[in-house]
Amino acid sequence: MFSPLELTLLLLGSAVLGVVAFRMLHLPPMLGYLAVGILIGPHALGLAEESHATASLAEFGVVFLMFSIGLEFSLPKLKSMKGVVFGLGMAQVTLTIAATVLFGWVLSYTLPPVIKVSWQASFALGGALAMSSTAIVVKMLTERLELESEHGRKIIGILLFQDLAVVPLLILIPALARNPDNLLETLGWAALKAAVVLALLLVFGQKLMRWWFTIVVKRRSQELFMLNLLLVTLGAAWITERAGLSLALGAFVAGMLISETEYKHQVEEDIKPFRDVLLGLFFITVGMLLNVQVVMDNWWLVLVLLIVPVLMKFALIAGLAKAFGASDGVAMRTGLALAQAGEFGFVLLNVAGGMELVDPFVIQVVLASMVLSMLAAPFLIEQSDRLVLKFSSNEWMMQSLNLTKIAARTMSTQKHVIVAGFGRSGQSLATLLQEEKIEYHALDLDPTRVQEAQLAGANVSYGDAARRESLVAAGIYRASALVITYASTQSALKVLHLVHELAPTLPVIVRSHDDTDLDRLKAAGAAEVVPELMEGSLMLASHALVMLGVPLRRVVHRVQAAREERYASLRGYFHGISDVGDDTEMVRLHTVTLSDNAGSIGKALGDMDVTAVGAEVTAIRRGKTRLEALPATVLAAGDVIVLRGGAQAVARAEGLLLE
Repeated sequence: MFSPLELTLLLLGSAVLGVVAFRMLHLPPMLGYLAVGILIGPHALGLAEESHATASLAEFGVVFLMFSIGLEFSLPKLKSMKGVVFGLGMAQVTLTIAATVLFGWVLSYTLPPVIKVSWQASFALGGALAMSSTAIVVKMLTERLELESEHGRKIIGILLFQDLAVVPLLILIPALARNPDNLLETLGWAALKAAVVLALLLVFGQKLMRWWFTIVVKRRSQELFMLNLLLVTLGAAWITERAGLSLALGAFVAGMLISETEYKHQVEEDIKPFRDVLLGLFFITVGMLLNVQVVMDNWWLVLVLLIVPVLMKFALIAGLAKAFGASDGVAMRTGLALAQAGEFGFVLLNVAGGMELVDPFVIQVVLASMVLSMLAAPFLIEQSDRLVLKFSSNEWMMQSLNLTKIAARTMSTQKHVIVAGFGRSGQSLATLLQEEKIEYHALDLDPTRVQEAQLAGANVSYGDAARRESLVAAGIYRASALVITYASTQSALKVLHLVHELAPTLPVIVRSHDDTDLDRLKAAGAAEVVPELMEGSLMLASHALVMLGVPLRRVVHRVQAAREERYASLRGYFHGISDVGDDTEMVRLHTVTLSDNAGSIGKALGDMDVTAVGAEVTAIRRGKTRLEALPATVLAAGDVIVLRGGAQAVARAEGLLLE
């Protein structure tokens, strides 16, 4: 047996290695935690066993997760999406549970007599299977720029109801396990307690929470704010537990109360480290439950429980989306995105297993099938367009009709500008182009925005600029320029690749967040790359210089010079503690002080050849004098060398100078 410290080190070390491996494979860290739990658990390598301490910490992970969900609970947001959330979302969860109960009833007659699958167990399993992975789906939709698309909004609406449905399910499942003989009385008593506790918290909690947080914030202590946040979260969880309800319910209510205050965003940032670490531990303990040998001995059952629920959820969600007015393509994309299992599924499965509501053998095979379905989710979403076009008979017609509409709007235009993305940046650009009497046509994937803009007279169409057909329909062969107004390097690279194939001479202007991918975008064919952080810095500096009395002509000249040298003088910055999470390959500045025994003393800067390792010297400071970084400059002890380059390049250059 390991000591508590040794067990902690084992869990932390394993978690780090697992998350690094899955990050390298571009898969969610959650799957890394599950894989680590399976590997080090009692059923595989046997390095760690589930203990009361790890189980308690894991439960706190669920508490903080529910608190975060409560923070996202917004009545205005729910009202704006009530049709999708309480219509499509509620139907999906309810029918999934009903179908699972029916499937469990049929399955109980086919399984060996020693395995009993009661309707209560089927209900708990149905609740677990009804959940989809918010982490995986939102990440994939964000990368594909589909959050604001028609199917993206339906997916987010269903995910939102699934998150809300966890709250009553965390009350119902323990109630079903406690007293099956007197079920109505048990459920009624649980519902009454939940109503009383929620009423007290919601009626008195809102004013109390705002008043108390105001007192704490006025003390201007980050440490006190953090301590208070932990007290509120765990205190609310304790109240609901004392009332015979779940810890997670109290945490959810606490998050919901804070979401209505002005401290929501600060709380969200402060709670994230606790939530992520403890939730990672929860997923490790879930992985430790899995008996690999049982799964291998019953691989056929795992396969059945993988394929049947995924197909059932896909068919159910796609059918419901179609019934709620979606086109075949939107319905199929929605179904494909949500067919997998989710994080809360593990939470509910863990509760059902802890209450001994579900047979341990069934827990094993269901757990394995859920993990496999989540591993398959990114590939299903990635291939969704291809699958929809292959199996949806009218999707080709719908896309052709949409492309025809785009082509009809741009047919008479010549030398126009194609605007990719019609958000705030795209609309500002369109306004300036109109004022200069320059024709433009915009492509955007937000149907609501496109519809409203079209009614206002804007030249915008629903279409994806990263698709060849959309660019052709928008008149790329007749256009004078293309401007990508959203900051997504991956999508911009796709567009640049298509432009290189279709119209190689067409100038493309690309917006980026910073200078990290500037060289990559230029190499892909961008005529100009506009890093918004760099432009913001230039505007801030120019206003400051003008206010300080520097002649406007000189300020304009400096700004223009910085742009002409492609922001070279601005690229890179000195990193601090707050920049720990930045990309290690981002261009940075770093100072090196030459000690008395440094090998570069007495040598010319050109002889050191720091450019060979990918770095450059931007300046040399000797005492209070700033020297130009010329190849002939002889280095001396005490010189401060300013290096610029990626983290590894700067480290290698520092080694060259100090050896």
